[in-house]
Amino acid sequence: MLQQLFTTLEFYLNTFVDDEKGAELAEYGLVLALVAVAAIVALGVLGGGISDTLTSVGNTISGAGD
Repeated sequence: MLQQLFTTLEFYLNTFVDDEKGAELAEYGLVLALVAVAAIVALGVLGGGISDTLTSVGNTISGAGD
């Protein structure tokens, strides 16, 4: 009885250790977090320049209709 319990426990532990689906999910999460941080940093650094450019384009388009 006890031997069967240990055999079953060993089987489930080996299945859990060999299962890498959780590791893949964690890796995707880390990549997603890295992309998000890079986007936030890029917007912080380039935010003023982008805003100025879009304002200039908007002003040019508004002036073209006159």
